Amino acid sequence: MRAFSIAVFLAVCAGTLFAQGSAAARRTVSDGEVERVHRSAILIDTHNDVTSYTVDGSDFGKPDARHHSDLPRMKRGGMAAQFFAVYVAASYAKGNRSAHRTLEMIDTVKHDIVERYPNDFLFVTTAQGIRDAHRQGKIAALMGIEGGHAIEDSLRLLRRFYSEGVRYMTLTHSNSNNWADSSGDANKPHDGLTPFGEKVVAEMNRLGMMVDISHVSDATFWDVIRVSKAPPFASHSSARALANVPRNMTDEMIQALAKKGGVIQINFACQFLSQKSADASAAARPRIAQSLRALEGKYKNDPEGLKKARQSAIREVQREFPPVPATLEDVVAHIDHVVKLAGVDAVGIGSDFDGVDCVPVGLSDVSMWPNLTRALLERGYSQTDIQKIYGENLLRVMSANERVAREMAAAR
Repeated sequence: MRAFSIAVFLAVCAGTLFAQGSAAARRTVSDGEVERVHRSAILIDTHNDVTSYTVDGSDFGKPDARHHSDLPRMKRGGMAAQFFAVYVAASYAKGNRSAHRTLEMIDTVKHDIVERYPNDFLFVTTAQGIRDAHRQGKIAALMGIEGGHAIEDSLRLLRRFYSEGVRYMTLTHSNSNNWADSSGDANKPHDGLTPFGEKVVAEMNRLGMMVDISHVSDATFWDVIRVSKAPPFASHSSARALANVPRNMTDEMIQALAKKGGVIQINFACQFLSQKSADASAAARPRIAQSLRALEGKYKNDPEGLKKARQSAIREVQREFPPVPATLEDVVAHIDHVVKLAGVDAVGIGSDFDGVDCVPVGLSDVSMWPNLTRALLERGYSQTDIQKIYGENLLRVMSANERVAREMAAAR
């Protein structure tokens, strides 16, 4: 244990020195170096919500400037793997419609994206599957449930979704459910995980499904750190020290996650990257909440109509309270911050493209990943560092979850 502690201490010190150095003068980087390093990485984005559009008929294979994501731009961006969000809005929890919606969202990944474009995508469920798809020159398509209410308080449904190929679950969305508290819920009814919530985490460990702590309350996070046998991760969160919003993680949380072997995948939402953006978003929030409350009453039996009306209402409020954009520099600042706290092994990318309204200038869609590669190289990150940030860290976490599942099965 002492040797391990010394190793961790040295790694953190090295990360601190690196981060301090990265704030110094930038080095010149050629286009050739950017391309070489970018191509060398297995670029994995752990959260993309374009499925909320493909489920309604949007063709992912055609260029679509209305969204952050489409297949042509994904290929230009050099992506190797995408976790598509199986997002289940809180409104589906009313009347136990969450599982139905979950299956619809799973189907849009499999049918509307992978089956429709088999020459470009390969549906995979393991870390090795991502590597195999990369060797074949295809983009690995994976799924993560967003919103633990999707399982309708049933471990049987959790197992069913795993069998469908889901490989992570965000324990909550902006709403608390019956067994875990959300960062978006002011009431926090459970003070973390309930006993059943701990069973959910244990079953996810047994299956090999990664536990995603994005969106959970701080108390829920600490409960996950306590009870999970496998490394959890944050599929799309950023650092609270740089943008003080509940969805982001404190320094102590980032360090605890890293110590557990997990990673924080940086979210590109402007308000999660920039305090100025967060403040502007906070100013608009009461007006948005007022509009949404009115819509929830009007569309209480029509979740699809509510979704479309919500988007229109938010756009209307944003005309009065325009968002303050974040930048590529802000994304790098969050990566630097995590490296300083916990080392380069603790950070990755979870864009939240097509799930947020404001994205950084210079990194505003899936074609622009090389801009981030250039920015990281300019700040002194090595090819190995970038390979870790873009994919190797997440592959390590996924492999660790698979290993824990095998160990738990062998111990039965």
